[in-house]
Amino acid sequence: MKQRHLHALFTTLLFASPASAQVQSPQLVTVPVRAPRVQFQTFESAAAKAKVSFHVYLPEAYDKEPTHRFPTLYWLHGSGGGLRGIAPVSAWFDAAIQAGKIPPLIIVFPNGLASSMWCDSKDGAVPMETLVIKELVPHIDATFRTQSRREGRIIEGFSMGGYGAARLGFKYPLLFASISILAAGPLDLDFAGPRATGNPAERERILKTTFGGDLDYYRSQNPITVVQQQADAVRGKVRVRMAVGSTDNTAPLNRAYSEKLKSLNITHTFTLVPGVGHDTLALLKGLGEENWKFYREALDGAPERK
Repeated sequence: MKQRHLHALFTTLLFASPASAQVQSPQLVTVPVRAPRVQFQTFESAAAKAKVSFHVYLPEAYDKEPTHRFPTLYWLHGSGGGLRGIAPVSAWFDAAIQAGKIPPLIIVFPNGLASSMWCDSKDGAVPMETLVIKELVPHIDATFRTQSRREGRIIEGFSMGGYGAARLGFKYPLLFASISILAAGPLDLDFAGPRATGNPAERERILKTTFGGDLDYYRSQNPITVVQQQADAVRGKVRVRMAVGSTDNTAPLNRAYSEKLKSLNITHTFTLVPGVGHDTLALLKGLGEENWKFYREALDGAPERK
């Protein structure tokens, strides 16, 4: 009973659903999260004209092997903010590294606010895409011992983060060689999927604050539009996986997105995990060995540690 209670609590805290997400505000510097091997960092953003924070996990090997460079995973959180997910997600990967399931890697946790959708807001107030792509990635490569080649970078996210991983990964294939899209949403061009219709007030708030109330701008930023525009640039050049729980209400639209990728001849895997809802760790655990195989194969072309 205690384990079930803790799992339920973790699920609640890890990534808030759009129904419980707080109103977005440009809180570009968060409070620090205290977790093993996780650092709180800031840098000055020219795009935001302000200081911006992020968290980064460094594996034990980073300290023990001071001349080696490591691959980087950019983890994009879901709506509501990602602070409460940093400790459990970093611990999940750390345990896998310690067990030899995946090679040591750096994990970057950008601050995507409550509902930035990982894109530049139409009014320019929250230039999230620019901040991550043009500023954070170069800052990480300049600050830490990364393998600063696309083969050494994975972009991954859950829910809103999956939406972000899809649109940023497909838009910038010269930066990321691998994309992991987990229970992504919203994956429709009318912003009328089950989560939006289930909470119309939240849908209108996001449409207004992030997309300027402009449905055409929303469509232009959507991963469906992005992958259609970028199909020739990514086909055969990017490793892509999709996964969603069978009882997740985003599952139908995730399956439809997989079909869109197929129609564009973009090779990818799509896994429907039985009995899993909109739950990050349950989804990853449900993937079993397939999950760790993805990271190993994604980094197979990365420079080896010497």
